[in-house]
Amino acid sequence: MAWKMDNPLYSLSDEQEQQQILKMWGEERMGGLIHPANNRLPFPLTFLIALIILTAFMLTMPIWGQRPTAAIYQTHVELMNSPEVQKLATPEEKMKFINNEAYSKADNALKGQLERHPIDWYDLQNLAPHIIELQKQTKYPLDNFTVLGDKVVLANFEGNFRADGVRERKQPWWDKGYTIDVFYVAYYCLWMFIMIKRLPHFTKKPVTT
Repeated sequence: MAWKMDNPLYSLSDEQEQQQILKMWGEERMGGLIHPANNRLPFPLTFLIALIILTAFMLTMPIWGQRPTAAIYQTHVELMNSPEVQKLATPEEKMKFINNEAYSKADNALKGQLERHPIDWYDLQNLAPHIIELQKQTKYPLDNFTVLGDKVVLANFEGNFRADGVRERKQPWWDKGYTIDVFYVAYYCLWMFIMIKRLPHFTKKPVTT
């Protein structure tokens, strides 16, 4: 089971281990349904795996790890007790009106966050007192607070210092879950490479008996 590191792109196992694996493959009949072989991974399949990973990153780039902040629902809180909302009969009608109004007043970045983090009437009722209370304090703006379920908490980020000496608590633009995702994708690809290269090189064929 020795590792051979002098030519990792060829194989990571020594000659003895490769021959043992090839012999085992040759002896394994699988009920006669599978012909023993040792072919390289088809290039179209390799290309497809890379395409899937890149497509997943490109399509979901603004979404992964994006945490809702209290600022997203500021307009919702301002509208929820308005006469236009109170005269509506059902929570669904109220939220439809509020969502339409909030969406029409939002900029493009906020519109995307509203779409990704919808809220219903009862959750809004739970969050509203917290957001109203936070608006009374002046140390941190609402976009420095993260919404966690029915709670609003100060975001656990420490960004740049503001002019008043207080650190920003905003989620950095580069930390939307991409960092940990890149790590896991790299981890997956590395171990796939190691497992494949621990097998005999595709130029070596099973020893059939």
